[in-house]
Amino acid sequence: MKLFLDSAITEEIRHGLEYWDLDGLTTNPKHIKSSGKPFLKVIEEIAELFAGTDKPVSVEVNPHITDWEQIVEEGAKLAKMSPNFVIKVGASESGFKAIRELTSQNIRTNATLIFSVAQAWHAARAGASFISPFMGWKETYGDSATTFIMEVAEMLERHEYESEIIAAAIRNGRQIADVAIAGAHCVTAGLGVYQDSMQNPYTVHGEKVFQNAWDETPHE
Repeated sequence: MKLFLDSAITEEIRHGLEYWDLDGLTTNPKHIKSSGKPFLKVIEEIAELFAGTDKPVSVEVNPHITDWEQIVEEGAKLAKMSPNFVIKVGASESGFKAIRELTSQNIRTNATLIFSVAQAWHAARAGASFISPFMGWKETYGDSATTFIMEVAEMLERHEYESEIIAAAIRNGRQIADVAIAGAHCVTAGLGVYQDSMQNPYTVHGEKVFQNAWDETPHE
C-alpha cells in the first residue's frame, strides 16, 4: 500500500519526503487555507518539491464550479502546471462527466468525497485514476469504513477497473491498518496521524528496559 501525505504545508511535505520517501501527496481547499498562503503560491511550491519524480500530487479544482466544462477547463490548466498533478474532482454527475473528459485528454484524475460503492463505480467507469473514499467521516456516522473499502476493492477487481483506491480522512493508526488489510492501494493521512502510528507505549517501555539492561552490563 502506498503512503501519501494529506497536507499543503511545505515543511510537512519536506519532512515526509525525507523521512518516509512519500509515494504521493493529496491536498484540498481546507489544507490550502491552513497553509496561510495564496492558492497559486502553494501549488507552485508543491510542484517544485515533486519536480523530477513520478509521484502523484492531487490538486482540487474550485469546489464552487458545478458545470462539467468549466471543471475540465480549470483541471486542464492545473495539469499544465506540473506533470505530477492529478486533478481532484468531487463525486457528482457533472464531476463524473468531467473526469471522463479529462481522462480522454490523458489527464489523471482523483474522484474525491466518495461515500458509496455506487459513487466509486461511477468514478471508475468514468476512468478516474484514483478514487478517494472518506474513512473517518463514514465511521463518525456509524458506518463500517473497513467494509466500505473491501466492497470498493472487490468491485474494482471484479469488473477489472484500473482505478486505485486512496483511503482518505484517516484519523488513527488503527484505520491505517484496517485499510491496508481491506485492500486499499494507497492511504493518505496527516503528518501527526502517521507519526502517532509509528509509536506505541510498549515500544517506549521496552526501549527503557533494554537501556537499563545495557547500562547495567559490563562492556569491557
